[in-house]
Amino acid sequence: MKINSRRTPLISFLALALLCCAPVAKSLATADYEVYVSNEKSGDLTVIDGSTAKVAATIPVGKRPRGVHASPDGRTIYVALSGTPISGPPPLDAQGNPILKKGQDDDDDEAKADKTADGIGVVDAAQKKFLRKIPAGSDPEQFSLSPDGSQLYVANEDVGTASVLDITSGKVEHIIRVSREPEGVGTTPDGKTVYVTCETAGAIYAIDAKTYRVLAQLKVNPRPRSVDFLPDGTRAFVSSESAGQLNIIDSVNYQLLRAVELPKGSRPMCIKVAPDGKKVYVSTGRGGTVCVLDTATDELLNTIKVGARPWGLAISPDGKLLYVANGPSNDISVVDLATEKEITRVKAGEGPWGIVIVAKVK
Repeated sequence: MKINSRRTPLISFLALALLCCAPVAKSLATADYEVYVSNEKSGDLTVIDGSTAKVAATIPVGKRPRGVHASPDGRTIYVALSGTPISGPPPLDAQGNPILKKGQDDDDDEAKADKTADGIGVVDAAQKKFLRKIPAGSDPEQFSLSPDGSQLYVANEDVGTASVLDITSGKVEHIIRVSREPEGVGTTPDGKTVYVTCETAGAIYAIDAKTYRVLAQLKVNPRPRSVDFLPDGTRAFVSSESAGQLNIIDSVNYQLLRAVELPKGSRPMCIKVAPDGKKVYVSTGRGGTVCVLDTATDELLNTIKVGARPWGLAISPDGKLLYVANGPSNDISVVDLATEKEITRVKAGEGPWGIVIVAKVK
């Protein structure tokens, strides 16, 4: 059959488009889950269907949603809400440290904070509906859950505390004093210890999840942002944004083992360990990439180019895809972890911040 030469470029273009779409379709074909994205500026959650990479719903939740997690059964989504005004990222000095006025935090703003907006929002995953807001102390940002889902451990950034919230009663039952600007919160896989990172002093607190006693306090370079653990709980990984480092911690003996230098320009934010524990993924903020490291050797294996100022990360239940929240570009990068390449982007709300993935509720 003779092909009209004038149509050949069009045919070639269509063939190329189909070829490019093939990896996306293959990766998403069996994705029976939903991706929840907290949008800090638009005050809502974007729900993405994992099988189509399309937005399935938008759920208004309140002011400044950031940290987001799901109940163990995946039927309830929790999201941290705050009435403290949003401020832009601070300027950096030559060493990458934030330039702040004396006594100032990077979330300080002259505008009056609306404390009535603070709390943990509760969302029904089946109905895609905001249910209520429960108290969680002042300016909650990040938090983690106990393994049974009965308690939330919440960082209260503007008052230097961590709150223990009982889900059943909806009340804060314990308040733990930590250092300035508590940020990241993580529960060890066995549920026995809660880690809280504090930005200003570079402090990491290990707290007993039953007695709420501080077991240890570690020092790292300033602005530790988040924490995650190996599946067996023997190692913790904590980012130091200002220094561009990933801290490796012996979480059994509460000792800093080493600080791994990330590529120049990295401002590490969120950390996610692969389900099999072999790799750790680190979003680099202003670096515009996700770093991939080998957990056995702490060696940098790759950097994956994603969107602008990536923050939150989540790994699909089957371990095949990585979802990355790109704040300034208001979208989510979907990365194929087999090839370690971005395969598509999905539009979110304004200022996507955190991500959690749950199985579709039947």
